[in-house]
Amino acid sequence: MQQRNISFEKEKKFAIKYKNVTLLHYYISDFIAFDKIIVEIKAQESIADNHYKQLINYLAVSKLKLGLLVNFGEDSLKFKRVIL
Repeated sequence: MQQRNISFEKEKKFAIKYKNVTLLHYYISDFIAFDKIIVEIKAQESIADNHYKQLINYLAVSKLKLGLLVNFGEDSLKFKRVIL
């Protein structure tokens, strides 16, 4: 991303709130690109439902609307766009 001059933040932490209480646990996204896109990187044989759920949770706590799930573990690169 640096070589392409894409602004990004690596391993951003997001606090988790439940019923107006901030929990001790937090989510850590792989990347935030352009201050508005969560990019989650995987290296799995295939993208599983729990990967989607993880990205949806990240989008919910971050208040961002767009996420990319990118998998380098298959024969060719696979990605999915998730919009809330």
